[in-house]
Amino acid sequence: MPAKQKRIAIVVHGGAGEDSEFLRKHKKEYEKGIEKAMNAGYNVLAKNGSAVDAVEQAVIELENSPIFNAGRGSALNALGQVEMDAAIMDGKTMNSGAVALLQNVKNPISLAKAIMLNTKYRFLGAHGALDYAKRIHTSLEPDSYFITEYQYDEYAKKVKEEFLDTKEIALDEINQRYHGTVGAVALDEDGNLAASTSTGGTPNAKEGRIGDSCVIGAGCYANNDRCAISGTGDGEFLIKSVLAHSISACIAYKKMSVQEACDYVIFKENKKIDGDIGAICLDKAGNIGIAFNSERMIRGYKATGKRPFIKIYK
Repeated sequence: MPAKQKRIAIVVHGGAGEDSEFLRKHKKEYEKGIEKAMNAGYNVLAKNGSAVDAVEQAVIELENSPIFNAGRGSALNALGQVEMDAAIMDGKTMNSGAVALLQNVKNPISLAKAIMLNTKYRFLGAHGALDYAKRIHTSLEPDSYFITEYQYDEYAKKVKEEFLDTKEIALDEINQRYHGTVGAVALDEDGNLAASTSTGGTPNAKEGRIGDSCVIGAGCYANNDRCAISGTGDGEFLIKSVLAHSISACIAYKKMSVQEACDYVIFKENKKIDGDIGAICLDKAGNIGIAFNSERMIRGYKATGKRPFIKIYK
């Protein structure tokens, strides 16, 4: 009798938020981008690669794309600069690595992984993170690589609409409803889970603003005994609700399924928030949970025994 095939799975997202003319115009490109990321992660798993490597590869594909708000397609802050955040977590060891306020690093998720695997630290930011990237010869790119025409147009439009002087921005103005994040969760043949999240931030955000993507327990979390989660949406709300860990706690203590936990945290526990939140979730049995309260969340998955799935709207 042939051995039973072990379950593998990858779930990816390209951000939750409001619909836009740009998204509708480039719907096919977004779907192809998600498919490419999904396949990149699944191919790692199919070759008996680790869940950690799979979520890294999936997010690298999204960071390399100019249409997702991470890596090359990052948003510009109020000073017209790119500041990127990313995190990765290994569900087997519960070790993690994260970077914040990062500039010039082509793939922030790979730097976060290097921090997790090769240092005693869990979180590096700004110049310290860039210095470490240079020390380990991580791929760097000039500022021009990250400034896409779309993100520059968004920056210029928001400056014209909202600010007379972009250096005089109140803290309550950082929560613009223009945001995006990318992320992935994976299950490998050994039953290990991993999660990764990466973002280019919020357009016209105050310099130095840090969102949820690099915060373990908010935008990224993985624990083999519970699940792996990548969050997206308005980062301030995900941090406030400790969204990723809240979902995992529902699974651990309320004995909910991954879908029930996502629905509970997003639609019940956070039903009063005036913002967009979403999450993808995966457990060691290969069960998938996806929930979001926004107009759209670009997402997809590929898993043993399931037909590949890609969708943008509800």
